[in-house]
Amino acid sequence: MSNAAGSPARTLVAGVGNIFLGDDGFGVEAARVLAGQDLPEGAEVADIGIRGVHLAYQLLDGYDTLVLLDATARGGEPGTLYLIDATDPATRRQPDGVALDGHRMSPDAVLALLDSLCAGTGAPPPRRTLVVGCEPARVEEGIGLSPQVAAAVPEAVRMVGELIRAEAAVP
Repeated sequence: MSNAAGSPARTLVAGVGNIFLGDDGFGVEAARVLAGQDLPEGAEVADIGIRGVHLAYQLLDGYDTLVLLDATARGGEPGTLYLIDATDPATRRQPDGVALDGHRMSPDAVLALLDSLCAGTGAPPPRRTLVVGCEPARVEEGIGLSPQVAAAVPEAVRMVGELIRAEAAVP
């Protein structure tokens, strides 16, 4: 897909999470692996970690698609991957009036901040927002992914690669 100016669509793949909390580092690790892949023109990979405010401001630079990589507890078996379409702001879980804390911003809080920033600046939000999440086994203090989550990283990288290639191929 190309944007209005005829240049390739811009896709940002953002790995989010805290590497010091076990499986919460899934997004960061998957982004690290994905960054070593051959990606289509216009695709960028960023290790955002816990810098959610930075991500919201980076998105103001104009991306067609955002793909978030994150640990996502939904009750499945550890290592289960989820593809969540968070494009419609109405489907996002809004944070419960939590004060802005740059080191504790969930993807929901980042997307809510992005919506506010876009409304205030007139910048367009990404046309599509997807989350590739992985069910964590543990999120206690400690560095390193559980075996189940570490085993899911290659499949998550493959899944994201297919998503961004499909976005780049849409006329």
